[in-house]
Amino acid sequence: MPAAHSHRPLIFGEVLFDTFPDGSVVLGGAPFNVAWHLAGFGLNPRFISRVGDDELGRRVLAAMGAWQMDTTGVQIDPAHPTGRVSVSVEDGEPSFDILPQQAYDFIEPPGQLPPGPALLYHGSLIARAARSRETLASLRDNATAGVFVDINLRPPWWDRATVEWALGGARWVKLNHHELATVLGHDSVPAPELAAAADSLRRCYELALVVVTRGEQGALFCSAGTVLTVAPPVVAEVVDTVGAGDAFAAVTLTGLIKGWPLETVAQRAVAFAAALCRQRGATAPDHELYRETLRKWEA
Repeated sequence: MPAAHSHRPLIFGEVLFDTFPDGSVVLGGAPFNVAWHLAGFGLNPRFISRVGDDELGRRVLAAMGAWQMDTTGVQIDPAHPTGRVSVSVEDGEPSFDILPQQAYDFIEPPGQLPPGPALLYHGSLIARAARSRETLASLRDNATAGVFVDINLRPPWWDRATVEWALGGARWVKLNHHELATVLGHDSVPAPELAAAADSLRRCYELALVVVTRGEQGALFCSAGTVLTVAPPVVAEVVDTVGAGDAFAAVTLTGLIKGWPLETVAQRAVAFAAALCRQRGATAPDHELYRETLRKWEA
């Protein structure tokens, strides 16, 4: 797999807080989590988003500053609040209400972008609102090193036309096995047919790579003429799986940027996602985790 480019990746999309009934809040949002991990790996991403002129917005900027992330791509919205997801728990099962009309729905076109070819990462939720979608369309048109689309189908905030639009301009796509079935118009895809289904999606949209995550069963990587399945390492104590997919995406992006062989990308992505399951939260404010991972990669 050739190196995509040596310039800064652009990460576009939501940053938000999960808010719980007890009043606690947890910082996240898939694009934010991916940017956080890339920063931990020293790739200096440009994160493009929007927060409110409020306390939660200031917390986002403070967390980014403490992690030495570039905050210049984060806009301040005077009229809309920093993104929130209301989490409720009933009979031990959480449910999520992704609130509408949040600051990240109104991302304006950024000013100065890093020079050189840009690899762009975005999810599907960010296309739910017209203003952010228009900005995203402009960024996609100028992403000369390719677009990585992370499909996250969150009812009611998606429709087939938007997903098809996102896939149509992508070079690389990540989604889970349930989402693969939905995108292809099936109720489910049996495990023996997963590779064929992924290849069908790849050929339909002329993609360079389709990555299908399968939770505890690992992941499948499908490119032209190649299908790789990789199982995750055994995790002695699973603390929290909420950020595993974003950790996986970040390492996959890292591999594309650095030009790792596909098998190396697959193994390292599932290993880091598993490592993150041993801690609480989707992001790790722990430089040693990233230093240890980098040492393993360089060994």
